[in-house]
Amino acid sequence: MSYDDMKKKCPNIKENLENCNCSYTSCDKTGLCCQCLQYHRRNQELPACFFPDGVEKTWDRSFRKFIETWKDKV
Repeated sequence: MSYDDMKKKCPNIKENLENCNCSYTSCDKTGLCCQCLQYHRRNQELPACFFPDGVEKTWDRSFRKFIETWKDKV
């Protein structure tokens, strides 16, 4: 099944898109949180939504960047 077909069937697509801060405009998984999470997990990364906008725009989705970003805020 294509990502476009998945988007048509996803009951949460509207809400997902409203909350997605991914700045990678050509991503075909935008709004498909399950697919996005699986993709980034395979690459030992976290999705954009785990980062503030300013950090997300660096496209550094590493675990290290996540810890660096949030270590003093928890």
